[in-house]
Amino acid sequence: MGKSSKDKRDAYYRLAKEQGWRARSAFKLLQLDEEFNLFAHVSRVVDLCAAPGSWSQVLSRILIQNQKFGLQSWQNQEAHLRRQMLGVFADAPDQEAHASLDRTIASQHEASRPREEVKIVSIDLQPISPLEGITTLRADITHPATVPLLLKALDAGYDESKLDGQAHGLASHPVDLVLSDGAPDVTGLHDLDIYVQSQLLFAALNLALCVLKPGGKFVAKIFRGRNVDVLYAQLKIFFEKVVVAKPRSSRASSMEAFIVCLNFRPPMGFKASLEKPLGVGERLDAMVKERELQLPMIAPSRMQDTETGAWGQCLSSPVVGVDNLGITELDVYDDEDDAGQLADTTATTRSSTGTSIDKSTRWIAPFISCGDLSAFDSDASYLLPEDHVSLDPVQPPIAPPYRRAIELRAAQSKIVR
Repeated sequence: MGKSSKDKRDAYYRLAKEQGWRARSAFKLLQLDEEFNLFAHVSRVVDLCAAPGSWSQVLSRILIQNQKFGLQSWQNQEAHLRRQMLGVFADAPDQEAHASLDRTIASQHEASRPREEVKIVSIDLQPISPLEGITTLRADITHPATVPLLLKALDAGYDESKLDGQAHGLASHPVDLVLSDGAPDVTGLHDLDIYVQSQLLFAALNLALCVLKPGGKFVAKIFRGRNVDVLYAQLKIFFEKVVVAKPRSSRASSMEAFIVCLNFRPPMGFKASLEKPLGVGERLDAMVKERELQLPMIAPSRMQDTETGAWGQCLSSPVVGVDNLGITELDVYDDEDDAGQLADTTATTRSSTGTSIDKSTRWIAPFISCGDLSAFDSDASYLLPEDHVSLDPVQPPIAPPYRRAIELRAAQSKIVR
């Protein structure tokens, strides 16, 4: 009764079991890939906080086994049907058309073969059941010793003696994509949950900065809350494009979303290291101030006018001009014109009072809802067919942290009886 009830309440939980996924979160990554094409030209991936391994499953099936899902699957089916129709109903197909068709089929067969050059490493504190083509590590992503272990898993010939105490130039072959679907055990106190999740995000980011190649991608789970724009702006220091995405398989009632960071571009002279991680101490604040001098686009905080309800910003240098009539002028960052903004932000404007005002900008991350609108609603309940058989999870947790609590509860219930 319990399984059947959950199958009704959560369509993606039921689909995950039917399609062989270890968790419903696999659909979140698939929908993110449909929107951002995350796996294009990707052969080296690191999956952080990977247990029980649903995202690693997606990586294995798409990058190693060359399986197609979602839009690409439909496109392949349509192309296959079109080839069949052309082959059967063509009036007088010439030899060149046949040769072209044979080359297309041969290329598709070649593309469907398992790829050997792909390297995927999954890391988690909890043990992960083995997956085809996936190297699993049981390690702490916040510990500096994890970076050498990761680099050795990525490259068998990695020599730790060449590290020279620096964590940024050690990866002879950096990775193309870093994923993080980790989240803390929620307490129900939203402010606390958001803070802990932001620290987990910083831990994933620090590790990603050590192994990510220029132009790489970073995707991580976040909890949206007040002043989360500051976190987005901090990520904008390292990536050209930062987008907040909400997959359709993610419950609308949940405050979770995913931050998608594209085109990694570390600041000049930046050296990543877990010995001095970002988000701890004053290192990130110093980087933000330095970035403001180079390209003013990071606002330390935002303030709301209690009378007008308008949102402003507080920067180290004034950006708001107020004339004699009390009219406020505010410069807003345009994400569509990054190149032109370089010259504009260095200019100064002069208000009607005659005072010079530095022209700064404020950047707001775009929000995208991804996933097919005709797909299941993750918050809705659906009737099950009469012949429905509830399935067991594909991969139960190997060593769940709550196992000890269950054992203690069972022992106490026996004593009471």
